[in-house]
Amino acid sequence: MKIMKFGGTSVGKPERMHQVKDLITRDNEKKIVVLSALSGTTNALVSISDALAAAKKDLAKERIDALHQHYLDFYKALLKTEASRSKAEKIIKEHFEFLNIILKISFNEAISRDILAQGELLSTKLFYTLLQELDIPAVFLPALDFMSIDENSEPELKKISERLKVILGNYPEDRIFVTQGYICKNHRNEVDNLKRGGSDYSASLIGAAVSADVVEIWTDIDGMHNNDPRVVNKTRPIAQLSFDEAAELAYFGAKILHPASIWPAQQYNIPVKLLNTMEPDALGTTITKKEMGTGVKALAAKDGITAIKIKSTRMLLAYGFLRKVFEVFEKYKTSIDMITTSEVAVSVTIDDLSHLDEIVKELEGYGLVEVDKNQTIISIVGNLIAESKGTLAKVMNSLAGIPIRMVSYGGSRHNVSLLVEAQYKNEALQSLNEGLFEW
Repeated sequence: MKIMKFGGTSVGKPERMHQVKDLITRDNEKKIVVLSALSGTTNALVSISDALAAAKKDLAKERIDALHQHYLDFYKALLKTEASRSKAEKIIKEHFEFLNIILKISFNEAISRDILAQGELLSTKLFYTLLQELDIPAVFLPALDFMSIDENSEPELKKISERLKVILGNYPEDRIFVTQGYICKNHRNEVDNLKRGGSDYSASLIGAAVSADVVEIWTDIDGMHNNDPRVVNKTRPIAQLSFDEAAELAYFGAKILHPASIWPAQQYNIPVKLLNTMEPDALGTTITKKEMGTGVKALAAKDGITAIKIKSTRMLLAYGFLRKVFEVFEKYKTSIDMITTSEVAVSVTIDDLSHLDEIVKELEGYGLVEVDKNQTIISIVGNLIAESKGTLAKVMNSLAGIPIRMVSYGGSRHNVSLLVEAQYKNEALQSLNEGLFEW
């Protein structure tokens, strides 16, 4: 069994969906195909939800109608026979009737999650209709029948595995199963999700649940690159990464992979491959337990960071000071990315500003608080780089002309992280690319 996950751009156009069909039928291996929503759909659904939350029903209706038209155009280009087009039209009608009904009822968070689920439900049903039209044997596998999270929004892997094995046991001869990424049921049995980018997470969880041989993540780029190809002139794909290296890169901003998606595969030692739908024969990136070579392999940048400094000559060295500071962030369920300390101050970074005002107010009880928004974490990742001679010197020399707000070094054997103002991000990535990689 292998898992094949296809992102929004891989299914975002009718011709791309046909490419996906070709890829999943290239061999006779048993596979679970995990699909994201069509590219742009989740953003559109979020905008509909936002309009409803703001009581702007006319705007929500306008956005629903625009999205509806997109799907009407899509299925006509995707399918050829009248029977298949009739099926697709009914599917689309059903889901957009649901969205229009929501205009007439009171909006709440549960409804918002229902709205966001429509994208994956639509993409998988349309793709399954395409397979039926082409007489390709497949089983439709609703994610809401097996994917679940607990009261802390953590996936219930044991239950997921038990349910999936029962369902798959009913189809011993079938080779292709089609399911949704991202969506799940919560502990109240309501429709919920694994947060944005969660289709990668779904694929990894499914891979762990069925003890798959490999999890393949198909996107529109040929593997994970050693730097951000959108802002850096010269980048190259990385052939091999360890789970730890890939997890660091994903967490610190590599867009190709959802940060949570490495954990299930790593726990069950299932290789993950990052492959290109547009260039299916390209090697891409393989992620395994094995660590190969030492030194810098890749850079990643995480935007939207806020730095908070707490300065206190009176309390910093006092017993329990740091614990009290961290308890404030714990109280508001706000995770910390980086931390540095000095004799009189402690600085941390966060990317969730939901409770920033409350956090600052409580921290002011311990000292002077400074807040710097619009920061970027740049992470330099590789095997044993914290122990490699000269790595930090090369990093600092490369960034000689750029002000650095914080440095985190030694907390991980695979990562050196820097904090810079967002305006310096592109320059920093380009300078590091030139200073750290030999071409």
